[in-house]
Amino acid sequence: MSAAMLWLAVAEIALALPLLGRLAAGPAVGDRLVALNTIATQCTLALAAFSYVAGRSFYMDVGLWLSSFSYLGTIVWARYLERGFL
Repeated sequence: MSAAMLWLAVAEIALALPLLGRLAAGPAVGDRLVALNTIATQCTLALAAFSYVAGRSFYMDVGLWLSSFSYLGTIVWARYLERGFL
């Protein structure tokens, strides 16, 4: 089971790599924001799987913090863009 979870963690990181191209290319700020939020979600899932493999709950705590702040950051950026500053 832990070998499968390790492969899952590696697959989640591999799925996040193409999103770096979308983050760099855009074309709009909203597209970049969605790509960044998706990368954070993929990394959170990878940390959760790795937490199971390593048997350490600390990694899960880091993943939960990452997902929480990613979500809040997305809300802040959306509000900022809604007001038309960019």
